[in-house]
Amino acid sequence: MTQATALKLLAQDAEDLKVVAAALQDAVGKIGDISYEPAARRLTLAFNRYRWEAKGGERVRAALQVGSVLKVQARKLRRNAKDAVVELLNVEFEPGEAPGGAVTFTFAGGGDLRAQVECLDVILADVSAPWPTPRTPRHET
Repeated sequence: MTQATALKLLAQDAEDLKVVAAALQDAVGKIGDISYEPAARRLTLAFNRYRWEAKGGERVRAALQVGSVLKVQARKLRRNAKDAVVELLNVEFEPGEAPGGAVTFTFAGGGDLRAQVECLDVILADVSAPWPTPRTPRHET
């Protein structure tokens, strides 16, 4: 993967985060690839991201980092099952006391992760070369 094709996005408001969410739709990862560092106020998630922007079926390893995190809550995620696979459906920002709020990650199967943030500070970057995948994510309508 060349630097030109590697995706790098920064989200500092709800509209920016919609672009990040679109790039991450149907990304898969493991519970063990989610790391919260309270002292650093940082939440990091690693995924195998489907490259919607590419012409063919490809996935790439990507990392998403949320800064200025005050607290993280999980619901219906088996945090002790480090090898359990999760599929990301959406990422949304709920404004709170400006400029803060909550970043919510919604996973298939009804689980979610909610990060209370002082301000919206999200970075998404591809960190590997893409590889072909025969499966294109599909959604029931």
